[in-house]
Amino acid sequence: MSTLKFIMEHNQRVLHLSLEHIGIVGLSLIIATIIGVPLGIMITKYKNLAKPVLNTANVLMTIPSIALFGIMLPVLAMVNLGLGKVPAIIALVLYSQLPIIRNTYTAIKNVPPAVVDAGKGMGMNRWQLLKEIEIPISIPLILAGLRTAAVMNIGIAAIASYIGAGGLGVLIQQGINRVYPEMILSGAILVSLLAIIVDGGMGLFEYLVTPKGIKIQRKLVQWESSLKN
Repeated sequence: MSTLKFIMEHNQRVLHLSLEHIGIVGLSLIIATIIGVPLGIMITKYKNLAKPVLNTANVLMTIPSIALFGIMLPVLAMVNLGLGKVPAIIALVLYSQLPIIRNTYTAIKNVPPAVVDAGKGMGMNRWQLLKEIEIPISIPLILAGLRTAAVMNIGIAAIASYIGAGGLGVLIQQGINRVYPEMILSGAILVSLLAIIVDGGMGLFEYLVTPKGIKIQRKLVQWESSLKN
């Protein structure tokens, strides 16, 4: 109750920090999508690039967020951007690449060859195949990658408060500094709640844009699996 009381008493500040948090995560996800989706598509066409690109994204994911912020600080400080939202957004963009690239790559690669061959038989060129067949079929899995990246970045963005990026992590940081449990819990609960809301919202969007044929196919697979069990 004391945590809820703290949130209610500081509702204006909580709202401001929540919007700031959403802004950081949202902008980083947009940039990451612009980079990651085309990159994922490209490595399906140039197979020799697939392993190096995916390995690089894997390595980026293994770097602790605090360490990555520490690496970027002296570099960005040379252009007076060592602290604040810029290094936080760059870090979130880098962390987002693995789920986005991997899901895009997997989705495009798993498009049924018979469907692609049918498109070729209709005289479609490579761009038309991608636009009319491969991307529409791949959208659910691509969106699943974006969903994973968004939820993951909501948690990582909380740590970015230590480099002055703002967001809900400020409550956790200041709560720790002041030994103020209600403030710490408020920040942690709000970050978790935001992640749940975003995950649910993107999950619903993913379901709505999934073609009916894929939905039916998934249900058939689940039905067959339940029969086997």
